[in-house]
Amino acid sequence: LTLNVPIALFFEQDPVEKRVVYTPCKNLSSDTGITHIQNLGKDLAGNALQQFLVTLKPGAGSGDQMIVHTGHEFVYCLSGSIHYRIEDESYDLQPGDSLVFEAHLPHCWENNNENDSQIILVFDPADDREELGSRHFSHEFIKKELTMKIALITNNGKTISQHFGRAAYYLVLTIENGEIVDREMRDKMGHSQFHAAEHEEAPNAAGHGMDASSHNKHVSMAEVIADCKYLLCGGMGRGAYNSMQRLNITPVVTDLQDVEAAAQAFIDGKLVDHTDLLH
Repeated sequence: LTLNVPIALFFEQDPVEKRVVYTPCKNLSSDTGITHIQNLGKDLAGNALQQFLVTLKPGAGSGDQMIVHTGHEFVYCLSGSIHYRIEDESYDLQPGDSLVFEAHLPHCWENNNENDSQIILVFDPADDREELGSRHFSHEFIKKELTMKIALITNNGKTISQHFGRAAYYLVLTIENGEIVDREMRDKMGHSQFHAAEHEEAPNAAGHGMDASSHNKHVSMAEVIADCKYLLCGGMGRGAYNSMQRLNITPVVTDLQDVEAAAQAFIDGKLVDHTDLLH
């Protein structure tokens, strides 16, 4: 990525949470050339709110990607104008205008002004484990990277499996300049390899799939795709989803079943991460 800091670092929560956060204007920020993002409250205890100052060049935004997540979203237009689409309704925000809406409603946004526009964007997630900033801005950073590999969970190379743990293969696609230039099937470890160990597990106080033992299994499953940046699947547990993030592999849960359709939607920046399909 052509950034001064990794995007993961910009949005990660610091291990030491703070009850009061002072953010000087020189605080960690990131710039893609068309969007400048400043995190206004990194490390707030409990991840209660996620707030950003976003400056967008003309035409910049989330593209055609429809985003869904938990909680509520607040946007306040400081300058220029911002076009928001929420489900089938459109809103053109001018300076001083604001929106607050239930964030499970599919939404996207764009600077439809001829000049730079600036907004305050605040997320109030119902699930404090969601990293909403990276989900809203991620596809712009994907576009900046010319070559990458992505993995898709599959049993036959044609459809995306609905169950991460049980799937037999990864289909690994190499993408260059928005085109798929190579593909390969890789064997994937699954639940069957861990069957004996699962019977010996102690009760999991952290929640299903969230304990250290489960994370180690997820690590073993992901070793073969360590060179991939994204993992597309039709369903997975919250524990596996979190484990992939810790391994710097971004999981995307999609309701698309066809491998080719999902891969193209990813390339186009239109693939929705359906975290509501996590179990």
